[in-house]
Amino acid sequence: MRMNREMRFLPARLADRLRALRLAVRRPVRGTVQGRHRSSSMGASVEFAEYRPYAPGDPVQLLDWSVYARSDRYVIRRHREETNLRAWILLDVSESMDFRDGADERKFDHACRLAAALMFILVNQGDSAGLVPFNGRAGRRLGPASTFADLRPILETLEDLRPSGRTHFETAIRDAAALMPRRGLVLLLSDLLEQPDNISRGLHMLRHEGHELAVFHVLDPGELRLGGSGETEYRELETGRRLTADPDELRDRYSRAVRRHIDQVRRACSDAQSDYGLALTSAPLEAVLHARATLKMQARP
Repeated sequence: MRMNREMRFLPARLADRLRALRLAVRRPVRGTVQGRHRSSSMGASVEFAEYRPYAPGDPVQLLDWSVYARSDRYVIRRHREETNLRAWILLDVSESMDFRDGADERKFDHACRLAAALMFILVNQGDSAGLVPFNGRAGRRLGPASTFADLRPILETLEDLRPSGRTHFETAIRDAAALMPRRGLVLLLSDLLEQPDNISRGLHMLRHEGHELAVFHVLDPGELRLGGSGETEYRELETGRRLTADPDELRDRYSRAVRRHIDQVRRACSDAQSDYGLALTSAPLEAVLHARATLKMQARP
């Protein structure tokens, strides 16, 4: 991927390391053109369709050596049961994502780097990816991009986004669903600081529209424990409400409440047949990506 300038959230050195990574969906998906994912509309057919150029990272055993012998070209036989994947990144841009305590970067920056990396991986493997930022609402979509040239303006816009406003998860997801009329894969990047019931309703709404879901729960390590000692003032980022308390008296209850919330979010994802992963901002980006490289989509009943 050649850029005239270095992308903040996708520097060239990172893009080079991501080229060999693939994002695979284990459940059949619907797409628009033939690619590398099994299509739900073609059944089990293995009828030959056409060739496509070999891309770095493709399994070598898929190469058609007879074509190489005739033309000195590396190509792969595509079959009619294969189809491309259209993915949408739903990125939380609410003010709570501006938080940083136990890591080197804000939740927002970590989520933006994840979003950029995921879109790059998808485009690099021949799929398409778009971006839908949301807080209280989801008012626009960027993309989808199926080439690196199309991806560049999305990455540039990503750099201009700023976290602001309050989260209204269910409303924002309803808006986002209207912007994504075609079924695809939805990758949700959010701190999910919402009532679990609202999260559950939003996820089920997307599932009802036929989308496959994967959730990246972006949290700062400092949110998992209550820091400070003695009388301390805390401010809620989205509402500005302030609370003065002694963290030593609240620490255990706070930790239990955080663990309970994470468990409830994980359960809401499971109920909505969504892949779930905790993406701490202290974790190396590539470790998070490698852990999610194959999305373990659950089969619908």
